[in-house]
Amino acid sequence: MNEEGQTGRGVSERIIRQLRETMTIDRVYGEPIERAGTTVVPVASIRIGGGGGGGGGIDANDNSGSGEGGGFGAVARPVGAYVIKEGSVRWKPTLDVNRLVVGLNLTAVAYFFFAWRIERARARRR
Repeated sequence: MNEEGQTGRGVSERIIRQLRETMTIDRVYGEPIERAGTTVVPVASIRIGGGGGGGGGIDANDNSGSGEGGGFGAVARPVGAYVIKEGSVRWKPTLDVNRLVVGLNLTAVAYFFFAWRIERARARRR
């Protein structure tokens, strides 16, 4: 039992219950916003992860001990919005500038690395 009087299973069940409460459809689809006959429904991408465990043992002085724990995390990022106007629905993706910058940086690093390798190979042939 832990400090709260719960077994490892109780802790796991509590974590799963918290996860269910956190991850609802409202987290993916935001509250619709309506202005001048146009409705916008924001959409997010949600990623979750979690884990838990427990164990026990005896130290060098023959003292026994045990422990358990767990946790989870969630990350949400906007991906776009549905725009509803005059009976038609359009998808408008968001531009994630951070991902764009990282992608461009990785592309530049790869370009310079391979250009250096090619130039080095040419120099060896001479």
